[in-house]
Amino acid sequence: MKHNLKIIAVLLGMFLITQFIGLYVINHYSHEENKLPFGMENPKLENDSDYYSLFPSIIFAFVFAVLLLFLLNKFDAAFILKTWFFIIIIIALSISFSVVTSKLGFEKTFFQIPLFAVAIALPLALVKVYKREFIIHNITELFIYPGIAAVFVPLLNVVTIIFLLVLISIYDMWAVWKSGIMQKMAKYQIEKLNIFGGFFIPYLSKKDELKFKNMAKSELKKKKIKVNLAILGGGDVIFPIITAGVMFVRFGFISALFVILGAALGLSYLFFFSEKEKFYPAMPFISAGIFLGMIASYFFA
Repeated sequence: MKHNLKIIAVLLGMFLITQFIGLYVINHYSHEENKLPFGMENPKLENDSDYYSLFPSIIFAFVFAVLLLFLLNKFDAAFILKTWFFIIIIIALSISFSVVTSKLGFEKTFFQIPLFAVAIALPLALVKVYKREFIIHNITELFIYPGIAAVFVPLLNVVTIIFLLVLISIYDMWAVWKSGIMQKMAKYQIEKLNIFGGFFIPYLSKKDELKFKNMAKSELKKKKIKVNLAILGGGDVIFPIITAGVMFVRFGFISALFVILGAALGLSYLFFFSEKEKFYPAMPFISAGIFLGMIASYFFA
């Protein structure tokens, strides 16, 4: 195992919590009377041909975003990257938070901006982007991906989400095993920007825990302590939410549940059989689990 059982359990727990928050947010916006904030209106897609026609545009958007992110990393455009992350985080958090604030009955809007949701999202985004605080970072991650997923779910059907998972899995394998671009981008974000798109948990090895357990704080400050980092990329979290959302909207909760459990199974396999000091693309394992979940839902849901 790459990480100990405690860390694996925490990562899997956050992964699952985010999936179910995602279903809750997606369910809210799947009702016609609940519009996405910030003036975001998805096109009305009625026939399968509409989804197939739109699919190349979605792929182009993903490719463009990845290329832009890579170029900004390469040229060390830290200010632009931080601003980009900051804006996306506020919008995504506001989409998720406005579900709760509207249900509580005190959401007010100004030019389709959910004021109470933004008021909650803004300070969290400031801390997340401009002050490194891993607890706030991980808590906000629970709500960012559901907000983003709510935008994409109406644009995809079962066939196009399957194709998207296959393409993302192929890209993930190339980016990790062939080019190494994923490791470089993650390292740059963590070390230079103090930002990472995904969950991360710093922890000490058992050997170091025992070594420093009884040491005074004044002594610890003088020591150089190697901290291990357990990470799970944002893409590895959001694509299962989108897939579960597509299945939920079309076939109901049980079908979505099979997808979530399948994704968690694929991720668990990766966690338990990965080796220390090695990098692995998570999406092929997660996608395989999702496909198993889809097949199971066909027979049992």
